[in-house]
Amino acid sequence: SYLCTGGEKPLLGMTIGQIIDRASDMFGDREALVSMHQSLRKTFTDLQKDSTEVASGFLSLGLSPGDRLGIWSPNNYEWVVTQFAAAKAGLVLVNINPAYRASELEYCLNKVSVKGIVCADSFKTSNYYNMLCEVVPDLPSSEWGQLSSPRLPELSTVIMIGEKQLPGTVPFNAVSSLGTPETKEKVRQLSNKIQFDYPCNIQFTSGTTGHPKAAVLSHHNMVNNANFVGNRLRYHEKEHRICLPLPLYHCFGGVAGVLCGTLYGAACVLPSSVYSSDSVIKAILQENVTSCYGTPTIFVDLLAGIRRMGVKVPTTLRTGIMSGAPCPPALVKDTITELNMKDFIVMYGMTETSPVTFQCFPDDPPQLRTTTIGFPLPHTEVKITDKDGLITSVGVEGELCVRGYCVFLGYWEDEKKTKECLDNDGWFRTGDLATIDEHGYGCIRGRMKDVVIRGGENIYPAELENLFMMHPRVKEAQVFGVPDTRMGEEVAVWLRLDDDPTSSSPKEELTEESFRAWCSGK
Repeated sequence: SYLCTGGEKPLLGMTIGQIIDRASDMFGDREALVSMHQSLRKTFTDLQKDSTEVASGFLSLGLSPGDRLGIWSPNNYEWVVTQFAAAKAGLVLVNINPAYRASELEYCLNKVSVKGIVCADSFKTSNYYNMLCEVVPDLPSSEWGQLSSPRLPELSTVIMIGEKQLPGTVPFNAVSSLGTPETKEKVRQLSNKIQFDYPCNIQFTSGTTGHPKAAVLSHHNMVNNANFVGNRLRYHEKEHRICLPLPLYHCFGGVAGVLCGTLYGAACVLPSSVYSSDSVIKAILQENVTSCYGTPTIFVDLLAGIRRMGVKVPTTLRTGIMSGAPCPPALVKDTITELNMKDFIVMYGMTETSPVTFQCFPDDPPQLRTTTIGFPLPHTEVKITDKDGLITSVGVEGELCVRGYCVFLGYWEDEKKTKECLDNDGWFRTGDLATIDEHGYGCIRGRMKDVVIRGGENIYPAELENLFMMHPRVKEAQVFGVPDTRMGEEVAVWLRLDDDPTSSSPKEELTEESFRAWCSGK
């Protein structure tokens, strides 16, 4: 199977910084972002002004175009401001999973030589500042922008979101006032100097054999993907409000959500800092949202909550997207019928494709919207290949490969890993088994790689197995997925203990509780 989609709409030659400027001009006082847990409402004019001022502040702190700036935070307004401000300052934003522990954070910051980091003060039970101090003991005694640490030699600036003034850090609220006439002028000049094919974002994807890989995306990748997602959802036909319970550090939330909303003048409503099904229901009932995004797990919870509470879904909610994990046909059907989301669709993608490659149309028959991943987006080539790399016949299963504007630039400073999945002709091997029918609609049949998808998060067994093998009592570890109604898959592990009678190491009893305690924080 091979398909090359054309497109009535041409590709946009714009940067992320330019699209927020455009949105301010076009949509002005229309709401751009509602952060319910922060009681904040910001217009496109507000967002453009705030991101421009913060961009100037970043430059005043010593960051320069091309530098990597980390963002380590759950969902909030500051996250979105940082997304646009980094783009305006020519920085490469590095998205860091809010659930990362100190060791994972240290690896990621060193991998891409992060120079500055914006982080929340806490996340669930994690104290970010304490974890940073664990990696950088000199942080509390450092001056702004003058951090120097042997373990993180490139990191010079730590910016903290929150009300606390923590030693050695710059308060995020102060950054906007740090700009000088010189840095403000530089931001203005950069608007035309930054090229749309420059790298602007790094997202860490789980590695099959250990450390996560740093996928590099360009303005061109992300802006155009957001544009085509919104166009297929018909966001250009009327004003929309998007309920966005997804983490912004993922492409799904950051591109199909925030950037798509910016291009089409749609407000993004953040129900909570971290996912809460009750907060999603509250947003749907109170914010007149027309669209709702989520993983299958989110919609399982949403349906259960609506049934439990016995509330009627407002008629304003008409469309939305389910993606991030295999979408059970019965769940898609229930979402369309019980939530009255007549134009609800399914889509497919991954970080390395910015992220979307296949997406249904709102007027596709229910059978297509419940059993396929849709039709490829415009300006995209897809093919199905057999084990020898040859294109299969229509409807025959093989590996899904993608080529086009959406394919990432490669893994940061990792030519070997890049070549394993991206060939010299620009084809990206997804590692997913799929079929494409005679009409161009795709269907995912399985995976070539060893991965567990839990609630939309990719978990590679090798990473966990490597960790578990570090325990002195563990001789072998086998991690695998088991079916779960809510999460899609849950993680299970078999452990073979070292009971060698000749070993001199003490044989303390290993219980589930003691093993969980050993794993905590790692």
